[in-house]
Amino acid sequence: MQTNLAPEYQNTPEGREAEAILRKCVHCGFCTATCPTYQLLGDELDGPRGRIYLMKQVLEGAEPTRKTQQHLDRCLTCRNCESTCPSGVQYGHLVDIGRKLVDAKVPRPVGEKVVRWALKEGLPSPLFAPAMKLGQLMREVLPATLKAKVPARQDTGEWPTRTHARKVLMLAGCVQPSMSPNINFATARVLDACGIQTVVAPEAGCCGAVKFHLNDQDGGTAQMRANIDAWWPLVEGGEVEAIVMNASGCGVTVKEYGHILQHDAAYADKAARISALTQDLSELMPALLPELKSRINADVLKATGLQAYHPPCTLQHGQQLKGGVEALLTQLGFEVKTAANEAHLCCGSAGTYSVLNPDLSKQLRDRKLGHLQALQPEGILSANIGCITHLQSGCATPVRHWVELLDEALTA
Repeated sequence: MQTNLAPEYQNTPEGREAEAILRKCVHCGFCTATCPTYQLLGDELDGPRGRIYLMKQVLEGAEPTRKTQQHLDRCLTCRNCESTCPSGVQYGHLVDIGRKLVDAKVPRPVGEKVVRWALKEGLPSPLFAPAMKLGQLMREVLPATLKAKVPARQDTGEWPTRTHARKVLMLAGCVQPSMSPNINFATARVLDACGIQTVVAPEAGCCGAVKFHLNDQDGGTAQMRANIDAWWPLVEGGEVEAIVMNASGCGVTVKEYGHILQHDAAYADKAARISALTQDLSELMPALLPELKSRINADVLKATGLQAYHPPCTLQHGQQLKGGVEALLTQLGFEVKTAANEAHLCCGSAGTYSVLNPDLSKQLRDRKLGHLQALQPEGILSANIGCITHLQSGCATPVRHWVELLDEALTA
């Protein structure tokens, strides 16, 4: 694709990156076929190719409008288009740039500003945990829409206390410890069973994705730098062998710290090192299979029944990790299946998308659940807190993280 950037964007880091991405696009349209919002709305401008044209026009000097902003807002950033694209167009990076440039020129209505501010400041806030506890106490009397966002309280069990020579860092996250704390506890117990100690740096908080993708990129990168500072003493000293992520939304973001902070002289090298050390939990598991197999409880395996697995977009498209969770659980003796249709499509959670675009989000959720429940599973598994909470809001079938199932089989 030919480009002719406007003078204001020429020779800027964002302009150069956007131009390089745009020039890879051959406007073949393969991406349109796998875009969830295009499938729902049938509008070329609500597909990747159309949004690319919109962003190209802005970069070439066209004045963006409220309509431009809305088409970019309706993108889930699921990055399915990246898995489909034969030319390697990094659409996720481009849409981050495009949204920033458009928001700088198109004022948002006051109501939108308030909601987006509440999300970006509230979700990573220390006040989120007590607010969630209050919501859980009052869950049965909450309106249905709000109740769907508040999971029932979990019994987490015990955090392992053994010390091991092998150690990994784990990001606790901002919402996961309050919404589904057992995911972190289960991760620590599973790794402990394999002789690996899980270390959590208390100063590390939100990965930065919430603010970054709500176009507070300065706020998001500040959180990224804070996490790097919290982890760096353990990383620099060689005390940990990896940074393990059990929320794929956080994992894809931390793996991109090196890219996002590449122009930050003080943090570029550190960020690249952090990204290189970061692994999704499923990436760590294959080497641990022999130990896990020897500890699996056969009775739990038998009682578990068929489990349907939903691979999050941030895992299969963002991190390009496909089939790993299913293969692991199958090798351990679990019966796991992905949906026969549209397993590649987004469930509609997409971070804060389910709040900002509830109608589209619910359509995608119900479509996803239809395919998963066609398998008649005993439970549904996923690998990201957002997907788990969103899917659970639309069905009575238990939805949980796959590591919780594995922990249950090991603990028994």
